[in-house]
Amino acid sequence: MGGIASPRRQTYIAKQSDVKRSWHVVDAAGIPLGRLAVEVANVLMGKHRPTYTPHVDCGDYVVVTNAAQVGLTGKKADQRLKMRYTSHPGGLKTQTYGQVRERRPELLIRDAVRRMMPKNRLSRVMLKKLHVVDGADNPYASHKPQTLQVPLP
Repeated sequence: MGGIASPRRQTYIAKQSDVKRSWHVVDAAGIPLGRLAVEVANVLMGKHRPTYTPHVDCGDYVVVTNAAQVGLTGKKADQRLKMRYTSHPGGLKTQTYGQVRERRPELLIRDAVRRMMPKNRLSRVMLKKLHVVDGADNPYASHKPQTLQVPLP
């Protein structure tokens, strides 16, 4: 069957040198932790761009402010546990999410975002672009970050 040959379509693959990074700021006050982590992880990976390429770091920088006021729905603040192990016998340390939010809220957000990222070496590079701040002041304001809106249910 003779027909008109259509031009081949090529899949666009981003190069590291072509990626233009921008800064985003998110106010975490009252936003549920999981919903915040999904949006932040998508921006860190670059999934918000049409030029997303899985094996290239296409993401942007994200600054999360008001980390101490992040929302925990239901009874997660009292019942859900964050566990760590000290590498000594009997060294299992547990804290509730509420205790972690009071003492080190940046750890709570960073850990939730890390678990939303792919499990590979590239995600460790992407996580270095995440900056979490306890209060409302943004020390990265000189980069002129755009406000990132997190949709609420």
